[in-house]
Amino acid sequence: MKKLFAILALLAVSSASFAADAPAAGATSSLMSFLPLVVIVIIFYFLLIRPQSKRAKEHRKLLSELAKGDEVSTSGGVLGKVTKVDESVVTIEIASDVEIQVQKSAVSAVLPKGTIK
Repeated sequence: MKKLFAILALLAVSSASFAADAPAAGATSSLMSFLPLVVIVIIFYFLLIRPQSKRAKEHRKLLSELAKGDEVSTSGGVLGKVTKVDESVVTIEIASDVEIQVQKSAVSAVLPKGTIK
């Protein structure tokens, strides 16, 4: 990721230096100098922003469909079976007669039935 930022920064600086060396040709030249910036913004959108918003949307859907009896994994690595779902808290049974409460957002995945024995 750092390499991508370095490459994009290098492209922006090099295109700006070439634009500074060229003689002024009016409005067309000034619009062309913004073209690399527009391209970089489009690349950032498709490589960073769009995939992240897609993952966030899938996670919100996962949390809204959470139900009693689902086997889940939390972001901390705890596996368990959902026993109660509230507005912002989920109660998970991690062993027989051992229940913990976690924030709903801490649930990272719903596991296939029968994963936890």
